[in-house]
Amino acid sequence: MSSENKAVPHGHFLDTPELPRGITRFWLIRHAVVEASARKTMYGALDVPLCRDAMAEQQGGYAALARRLPQDARWFSSPLQRAKDTASEIRRAGNFQDNISTDGRFVEQSIGDWHGTPHEQFSACLKLPPHPFWSLCASELPPGGESMLDVCARVSHALEELATDNEGHDMVVVSHGGAIRAALAHALGVHPDTALRFTIQNLSISIIERINGMWRVVAVNELPDFKG
Repeated sequence: MSSENKAVPHGHFLDTPELPRGITRFWLIRHAVVEASARKTMYGALDVPLCRDAMAEQQGGYAALARRLPQDARWFSSPLQRAKDTASEIRRAGNFQDNISTDGRFVEQSIGDWHGTPHEQFSACLKLPPHPFWSLCASELPPGGESMLDVCARVSHALEELATDNEGHDMVVVSHGGAIRAALAHALGVHPDTALRFTIQNLSISIIERINGMWRVVAVNELPDFKG
């Protein structure tokens, strides 16, 4: 395209499919599906493994994710194995070379003593009405665990710190549904109960940016082409 035909940027307005380089940007990926027995319970921050059958069936999705992500992004992962294994599969599919760092602030919400409770028994544990789209409301504090308010506080701190330390760079964070909703709450400046209305599916990408100290949301729950 000749220089006279190039569009003149309008601030940071996005109107083309390509995202501009040099922006402090987070690519937030939820881990893949966990194994079947874990899915029958409230596993929260327990370190449950991925479902190997699902991983084999969804290899096209890993390849699609790898193509979507910038090659020079800086990588971070929750310390839970399901997040690290998901990151490894995507990185293998895309032949990413840079190291990956573990950051415990992106771990899933801990529900403490309630971990391992079967889904059908979980509502009896609650002191407050559950959220319509999450297993508990943001203010509910499980014994020995943390509320979604707590999750939002630690995720917010992580985002601000990483954005400052990696200004102008793309960052991939492989994390969990609750932590990604917390990131969206921070970017939008809304109460966690509001952000819990977002759907965050396995292997989806959500994209947020910090520009001149302000946050915006570029994409939420963007799913790869699992057919590759």
